[in-house]
Amino acid sequence: MYDIIGDVHGHADELRSLLKNMGYMLKDDCYSHPKRKAVFVGDFINRGPKIRETLILIRKMVEKGSAFAILGNHELYAVMYYLRDIEGKYYKKRIPKYQLLINQTIEEFLPYKEEFKGHLKWLRTLPMFLDFGAIRIVHACWDDRNIKTLRENITETKLTKTILREIALNGTKFSKSFWESCKGIDFQLPRDLLIFDEEGRPHRSFRMKWWDVPEGKTFKDLSLESRFDLPAYTIPSEIIQPRKPYPKDSPIVFFGHYCLKECCAIMADNLCCVDSCVTRTGKLLAYRWSGEEKLTKDHFAFSDEMR
Repeated sequence: MYDIIGDVHGHADELRSLLKNMGYMLKDDCYSHPKRKAVFVGDFINRGPKIRETLILIRKMVEKGSAFAILGNHELYAVMYYLRDIEGKYYKKRIPKYQLLINQTIEEFLPYKEEFKGHLKWLRTLPMFLDFGAIRIVHACWDDRNIKTLRENITETKLTKTILREIALNGTKFSKSFWESCKGIDFQLPRDLLIFDEEGRPHRSFRMKWWDVPEGKTFKDLSLESRFDLPAYTIPSEIIQPRKPYPKDSPIVFFGHYCLKECCAIMADNLCCVDSCVTRTGKLLAYRWSGEEKLTKDHFAFSDEMR
């Protein structure tokens, strides 16, 4: 059975606490469980105080077979930061957000540059999603059409530089499927509506509940935002792009990414966000799946800081 662990973001101490609470034992410098495996939903790096320790811990668990892991958008930002185009020029000069988002990780690895290169190569071998039949794991959004596109385009055991260049520049069906899977789906606001976050930055889009349909919903109902609040009036039909909801009889999906204000949430019987926003709350959690078809909060496990 599987323990699905939310976005760790460099909080190695909280991760160790969570693993110990779930019965994982440290042997030969690696955590393992006699009957279960951990599954990391991505976003191991950036933000937290012990990024290097976190990355080493998770990598050892994956390589020794006691855990699975998928890529989050933060790992991809790190990989993209060092990506060059076919002329040998860094993409970071054209896409400066990559550096802004991973500055903390870069700084922590300054004394370990060669080691970090090895980690980046390893990150490229991680999948974008996992499908275990009864459960599915993705960083931000599971869309069957996107998953089909990813399966068709990622055919090697690692992300090739050709693929990375395509997703860096965006603009193709594949790159759209790639980014929606690890960043979610943004709903575009009408031109006369501008939303400001807590730091006063304007936004013309918001993270939407990708499993839901916008018809008949208010902006607030459809929002999956943690950065700002949306107005509670009905979304005009003129700006809606029709979507299919995630079927209620489809396999369970676990995901992270959204840094929810409520810490964690079961969105439906078969949908669970395990991102406890550890950087803000100091809390890390996992969902301990043991074969049940309907999710329940009784299966959440927490780090000590959350008890």
